[in-house]
Amino acid sequence: MTFKKQTIERVQTGVRIEKRLLKVLNGLAESLDMSLGDLLEGMALHCLEVKTPFGEETLAKVAMLREVYGLDLVAEDSHQLDEQ
Repeated sequence: MTFKKQTIERVQTGVRIEKRLLKVLNGLAESLDMSLGDLLEGMALHCLEVKTPFGEETLAKVAMLREVYGLDLVAEDSHQLDEQ
């Protein structure tokens, strides 16, 4: 299957995100040699098509990074968080 390269326009955004989650995502992006923006775009596009964005090897990296940064939040915590 061949994919056509698409031309897009990116915008700068000021998104607020939980501190430990950001550390995990930054660490994962670094380990995959990509920018945080590219990682988030890929994750969002996969999720919008109800596809998993990561394979087993990447999920193992995520688990390690979650442990390193103490990220104990799970999907069920979404929209249930209180900010300090």
